[in-house]
Amino acid sequence: MEVNDMAFFLAVAEAGGISHASKKLHTVQSNISTRIKSLEEELGVELFRRHARGVTLTNAGQAFMPYAERVTALMREAAQVVSDEANPTGALAIGAMESTAGLRLPDILAAYTTHCPDVDLTLTTATTRELTQMVLAHQLDGAFVDGPTPHQDLVGEVVFIEELVLVSAQHHTDLDELFAETQRMLVLRSGCAYRARLETIFAQHGTTHPDIFEFGSLEGILGCVGADMGVTLLPIGTVTNSSSASRLRMHHLPAHHARAETTFIRRVDTTLSPALSQFMRHLSHADTPATLRSVAP
Repeated sequence: MEVNDMAFFLAVAEAGGISHASKKLHTVQSNISTRIKSLEEELGVELFRRHARGVTLTNAGQAFMPYAERVTALMREAAQVVSDEANPTGALAIGAMESTAGLRLPDILAAYTTHCPDVDLTLTTATTRELTQMVLAHQLDGAFVDGPTPHQDLVGEVVFIEELVLVSAQHHTDLDELFAETQRMLVLRSGCAYRARLETIFAQHGTTHPDIFEFGSLEGILGCVGADMGVTLLPIGTVTNSSSASRLRMHHLPAHHARAETTFIRRVDTTLSPALSQFMRHLSHADTPATLRSVAP
């Protein structure tokens, strides 16, 4: 069974006769008749009922029609994907945690927009929980989240490995003394994966209900940490690149607290468009600083 046979079948069904279909397809009637007969022989049924005014679909033909439409539509889509691969177009909506957006994505996004100038790229920053829901709701084509793939309807791959550090004001040198003096964590809103990790660290140091101050930006958090308002937990690169870095002290943690895997997730049932395919190709070629891969599993 060939795809062209289905195209001929659909043309005859739409035109209501072989002669009209031949004009539409710019081929002779005998060619269409031969292809339709071959298709009927392969299926073992008659697809058309012939009469003086042309043809009409049999019950078998009516049952076959949606499948023929689906196959030809898929072939058109496949051809479009292949033809667009070299020059992707359309919209691409990507999401990321704020730390990933600032630390990891600038060079990747710059290279992508240079290579794919006709793609309308948007970047949304949010918490891991919010990003996951947005991908599930088809609001984002993909997103960078913390940890393993968080839902059965999603597929993901680890793209970055971060070392998380506890961050305090510069004068705090001893971690045990820090937790004895400090019971306040400065974090993003609920749903932030690093926030949940920090709550666990506080609990292990005897503080099960620390005071929580929520902020809307990482720079706001780090500025207030530098002013000794509390502590936070962030990737080491985010801290060293901060404008407040000179006022901060980073405390290294055991591997089970320090290692953070950033996963790029997308829906299992979403077609991998040329725009998204090219984005993932740029992502796979991105350089990852070796210092951020030094945290053992």
